[in-house]
Amino acid sequence: MRRLRACLGAAAAVGLAAAGTTALVAGSASGATSALSNRWYAAAPYLMPLDNDPPDPATIMDATGLKAFQLAFVLAPNGGGCSPTWGGTAAVSSDTAVQSVVNTIRAKGGDVSVSIGGYGGTKLGQVCSDAAATAAAYQQVVTKYGLHAIDFDLEEPEYENTAAIKNEIGAAKILQQNNPGLYVSVTTAGTADGTGWFGKQMLLEAKSQGFTPNNFSIMPFDGGFNGAASQTSALTNFNQILQSTFGWDQATAYAHEGFSGMNGRSDAGEFFTQTDFQTVLDYATSHNMDRFTFWSLNRDRQCTPADNGGRTSGTCSSVAQNPWDFATYSVKFAGATPPSSTPTPTPTPPSTGCKPAWSSTAVYTVGNEVSYNNHNWKAKWWTQNETPVASDWGVWQDEGAC
Repeated sequence: MRRLRACLGAAAAVGLAAAGTTALVAGSASGATSALSNRWYAAAPYLMPLDNDPPDPATIMDATGLKAFQLAFVLAPNGGGCSPTWGGTAAVSSDTAVQSVVNTIRAKGGDVSVSIGGYGGTKLGQVCSDAAATAAAYQQVVTKYGLHAIDFDLEEPEYENTAAIKNEIGAAKILQQNNPGLYVSVTTAGTADGTGWFGKQMLLEAKSQGFTPNNFSIMPFDGGFNGAASQTSALTNFNQILQSTFGWDQATAYAHEGFSGMNGRSDAGEFFTQTDFQTVLDYATSHNMDRFTFWSLNRDRQCTPADNGGRTSGTCSSVAQNPWDFATYSVKFAGATPPSSTPTPTPTPPSTGCKPAWSSTAVYTVGNEVSYNNHNWKAKWWTQNETPVASDWGVWQDEGAC
């Protein structure tokens, strides 16, 4: 699930989302005249164009060779209604800011996909009356930006709403039918077993509607994952879920499967380094998977002590890196070679001093800080004899290594 976002598919089995397939050109007010290969849309990392200190996409393109960006997120208006907005506040119909970002990318030979949904906020599938109305709202986005690709990011809390998921899947099917060649991805939560109960219900809804996107992607982070081995295990398990749900063989299931990772430190304090990304990339390419992306380009840069002090950030990765290190793995997945350059020295991560050691007999109140197992922790409320451990519902908040 993509916390820190706001602070934080094609035709059935015929396409199999083969690399090099080109989407049909759609006329639009955006001036788009051509599409990239589907492989580029499959490799597009997420970028928040209006939040989380947006980086300049032109700079990333020059440094890495990246051509495609997954712009996030389109939501229902915060005040209610069935019309698309950026982040619930900026109406798509009157947008010029995101359009400027799109124009910059296209002027350099690139293109964008748009992601709808995400973690938190009100989704159009929750408020629009039915699938047709939901599709009509999304069609405004497709037409406004001349899209050749779109991503349905179905997760908390929307994917727990049966009616909303029915609307979203139905809308995805309608968009696919009304925009020939549109590249459609569906992204949902990942678990060690592949995906959870709600993710499986979403797949069953797609099956019942006869909808097959270019891929179903899972996000194997924020769920007790620890490095690449746990992620590739989840991808293997998800492949088996796709086989059993749709009656596909293993190869067909992989051709409809995608990976959406989180670079650096996740919301749950998990760490995914450049080495982990390379391992998952090798798995994805060797199994002919359809998608390899990550959250996010806003985070694809080294933190400074002022940025986050060892915590998860929406604007940097919390691991030692050079700018745009993680974007290069998307470039490789697309089949291109990142431009060569003289590497800059990898910065030494800032050291964080340890707070006083946690004591099982001491009483702690909200805001008290301790150290335990080489991490600093902050108490959320009164506690005594509760061992510091990372948990969304626990008393202790992990403040990072020390």
